[in-house]
Amino acid sequence: MDISSFLLTENAWLRNNDRVPVVIYHAVLAGESDDLAERFEALFAANGWMPDWRDGIFDYHHYHSTAHEVLGVFAGTATLELGGPGARQVEVAAGDALMLPTGTGHRCISASDDFQVVGAYPRGQDWDICREAPDDAARARMAALPDPRPDPVTGATGARTGA
Repeated sequence: MDISSFLLTENAWLRNNDRVPVVIYHAVLAGESDDLAERFEALFAANGWMPDWRDGIFDYHHYHSTAHEVLGVFAGTATLELGGPGARQVEVAAGDALMLPTGTGHRCISASDDFQVVGAYPRGQDWDICREAPDDAARARMAALPDPRPDPVTGATGARTGA
């Protein structure tokens, strides 16, 4: 497994998160899509991140103000844009995972027809979908969320640093 991380600062109307990095885990798991989805769900749950849905990723910029998010790619490939318009593009494939801290703008630019992910959130955090600049209340919600621990993939208790 190859792990990379980076911090994103505010970009256009997206707050992003300049305190907690985005973490990308390449080649976490291998296998067939249904089995891979179940294995991602078990891995995330074992680390305190509750699996909530299976689907694709929206093609519009959005973020979550009430939860951190981990996505486990269990089928296909995609190009994602993280951090807002013109920010960072990443390629993901079945077996990869991404941890997106609260406030991180994300969208799918392009994907294979079979692209699917498992979405999970730290125990006790419920997600929302924000498509506009955060107001003072949303900024306060994001600032109040504790750092995402343990790590949804490795189970480590410390936060990763931006690279």
